[in-house]
Amino acid sequence: MSEDSDRNGRVSRRTFIATTGTVGIAGLAGCGGQSGGGGGDGGGESEPDPTATETESGMDSEPTETESSDDGDGGDGLNTSLLNAEGSSTVYPISNTGSSYWNSNAPPSDGEYWGSNSESTVPGWEQLGEPDMLLADYFAQKFGFEPTEQRSSPPFPTTVGLSHSGTGCEAVTEGLVDIGNSSGPITAELDWSEERAQSTVVDNVVGRDGQPVVVSSDVVDAGVTELTGEEVRGIYQDEITNWNQIEGVDYDQEIYAIGRAEGSGTDTSFRLNMLGGADAPMPGVDTRFGQNQQVAQAVSQNEGAIAYMALAFTSETVVPVAINFEGTVYEPDRDAENTIFDSDYPLNRDLHMYTLIEEDNPNGGGYDAREAAFINMFLNEFGQTVFVEGNNYIPLPTSDLESMKEKVSALATEDLIMP
Repeated sequence: MSEDSDRNGRVSRRTFIATTGTVGIAGLAGCGGQSGGGGGDGGGESEPDPTATETESGMDSEPTETESSDDGDGGDGLNTSLLNAEGSSTVYPISNTGSSYWNSNAPPSDGEYWGSNSESTVPGWEQLGEPDMLLADYFAQKFGFEPTEQRSSPPFPTTVGLSHSGTGCEAVTEGLVDIGNSSGPITAELDWSEERAQSTVVDNVVGRDGQPVVVSSDVVDAGVTELTGEEVRGIYQDEITNWNQIEGVDYDQEIYAIGRAEGSGTDTSFRLNMLGGADAPMPGVDTRFGQNQQVAQAVSQNEGAIAYMALAFTSETVVPVAINFEGTVYEPDRDAENTIFDSDYPLNRDLHMYTLIEEDNPNGGGYDAREAAFINMFLNEFGQTVFVEGNNYIPLPTSDLESMKEKVSALATEDLIMP
């Protein structure tokens, strides 16, 4: 695909940005640390608010545009225009926190967000080799970008939009965004074959979600702290409609079953893992919401509620319950023998940042240099601890992390892209 048009002849996101001089894409949320980057603490946001709603704000200022024909090839003419991502509200906390840190470009003397000082050291700092560089400068220079050596001024800016997994997958494949965030596999989101997916996009898995089943606080107070997989299936297939139908529960309260919007990665993954197919019927759903934030609010405000959602959005009023799958109880406790924070949990799912394989980047592994540099930031102990585990998700096992690193290494200008 050319730099200026997608497969359907539409103007690409890069040309659109260059000609308008602004973000120009409605619905891009979380400018990833445009606030706070220049403050005295030298960092981006410490944690995103998972209950925050989508805004239509873009960048506060025009992105730098130095695009040239050798975009992403590691040369002097690297594309430094805005890198934009869009999609899953589940992946959003990871991606947007990363964007916040990137845009703040904190110095190595920070200690809280990046680097080390006498009071604190950022997780994974020693494993990175304790680089004497600003945050975004460090990750970007590995892919040929010139360090700015200036706080709040990264080699290229980033922004993250909040929508749905299916929307993110469509947007990246249509060339409208650089990265499509999805909490479901693109094969299920777009009804693609595995062969088509592998020839069209690169699947960058940056973390995992245990996808808990949550209930409202009144249900917990009634003694419901554990459900079986069959009971959860029965609720969503409209076979169990009152909490007193659950064995051992004396609570005469109609069940209010909440689902995510059809087409969201959370909904797709739940149907695949709990009901056996992406199109499995769920006649027991009383209402659906498009975002995890909306699901969390509905559970906290309604009695008798149950829902499936992302780990990052649980709270004291949106309580995960233990799930008994064929005699093995997975508990919402990281220290339990079997836990929903473990990769063995049956509702576990990968969290994806898809990039498009284009005519000008097939030998770069399906990335331009900006995409590779940004995604690379998540693939180390620093990124996994701060962006993944810091948002209540599950870090990748070492073997999977190494596999992901190999994908981005093709565009690195150094022999070793990650200590």
